[in-house]
Amino acid sequence: MALVAGIDSSTQSCKVVVHDADTGRPVRSGRAAHPDGPEVAPQAWWRALHAAVEEAGGLDDVAAVAVGGQQHGMVALDEDGEVVRDALLWNDTRSAGAALDLILELGDGDAPAGARAWVDAVGILPVASFTVTKLRWLAEYEPANAARVAAVALPHDWLTWRLAGAGGLDALTTDRSDASGTGYWSPHTEAYRPDLLVRGLGHEAILPRVVGPSEVAATARPGVVADLGVDVVLGAGAGDNAAAALGLGLQPGEVSVSIGTSGVVCAVAPRPTADPSGMVAGFADATGRYLPLVCTLNASRVLDAACRLLGVDHAELSRLALSAPLGAGGLVLVPYLEGERTPNRPDDMGALHGLRPDNLTPANLARAAVEGMLCGLADGLDELRRHDVEVARVHLIGGGARSQAVQRIAPDILGVDIEVPLPGEYVAVGAARQAAWALSGAETPPDWSRTGEEPVRHGVDADGTVVRERYAAVRELTARRW
Repeated sequence: MALVAGIDSSTQSCKVVVHDADTGRPVRSGRAAHPDGPEVAPQAWWRALHAAVEEAGGLDDVAAVAVGGQQHGMVALDEDGEVVRDALLWNDTRSAGAALDLILELGDGDAPAGARAWVDAVGILPVASFTVTKLRWLAEYEPANAARVAAVALPHDWLTWRLAGAGGLDALTTDRSDASGTGYWSPHTEAYRPDLLVRGLGHEAILPRVVGPSEVAATARPGVVADLGVDVVLGAGAGDNAAAALGLGLQPGEVSVSIGTSGVVCAVAPRPTADPSGMVAGFADATGRYLPLVCTLNASRVLDAACRLLGVDHAELSRLALSAPLGAGGLVLVPYLEGERTPNRPDDMGALHGLRPDNLTPANLARAAVEGMLCGLADGLDELRRHDVEVARVHLIGGGARSQAVQRIAPDILGVDIEVPLPGEYVAVGAARQAAWALSGAETPPDWSRTGEEPVRHGVDADGTVVRERYAAVRELTARRW
């Protein structure tokens, strides 16, 4: 029985899962925390990987490994392969001004023309999350560091490179899903746009070789992590959302709504999308298809904040929310606690609206938090439909999806029945499935159907249209205009 390992190096932690390569049967797992904050030393990811591998019982018996990682993070390397400065993560919004500058420049001062030019070039509109904007920020505010940059990698690229022994910069690899979130690789042409990299960084730099979905990226160097063997295959790896889609076995017509640190609504599609509004990012997926995606900055942390405000745990927050009526008695929470990515409002703040003496209760506050978070995701679902993405089935995943309140309220706000798969580390599972694919050399990924693991299903019980209309009105009313 061949074993494979999948690694999920996410914003909050590193997870390692070991599975049977043929059946997908889980064997063991481990995890370790990452430092908090939008700026992290990549070495912290490496230490967490070691700790997670140790908790998982080592990797000395695995035949292949692949890494799924948080997207967009800027890992800048000098000519010796040393990290130039701490990585700026996807949720670091300091490059919002740089994003606008890049749009205006490509449009010769006209923002709509610039937006269309960027989307035509690389399928996405620059926002603070994407790597190219972080490079522009580096060039503007830390020019000495920018001048030292010889290569630019993403978190999963850097970890794969380290697993392979951290050779020369020309040994860096990535995959099409993660490359499509940089702002200088096009899913339309399957090629880099070096001119756009230069527009961001100010000079040329080495970029990772893009490895195909089923290809072998490298061979792991023995002893790099625990007792990793001599001939361990390293798969291409993937961005976290593409890895999760692979872990779920997502097919066209199925939509994943993930409630983690960020909120993500995405689907597998046969054709690339191009949205000059920036609401839908036209990413590539981990199988050779495409991954139209809407991402919000504020998801499970909204629930965390509501727990802190009310002095309760998540179970009690859920009970309170379910005890309140649909619409939370008129309370509306716009949950832009960290600004927002979709819509692109990095400087906005959260707002609680509709307060009256009779509705200011813990139950209504809890309900408003859940509904506000879900309204942002419902907007994402509408945007996918607007781009002709079929929505036949919705899978609700992520840590926030374990909440009973979220599960039972979601169908009414999203306007569609949902399925909640058994809790799982789907990014890590997707990476493991990709490792098995690279190991097999087959044309298609192995069939890891989850036989006997029926999802929990929740249907629409009430019309949430009024809730969403009220949310939209308050969102516009409270938008920052100064």
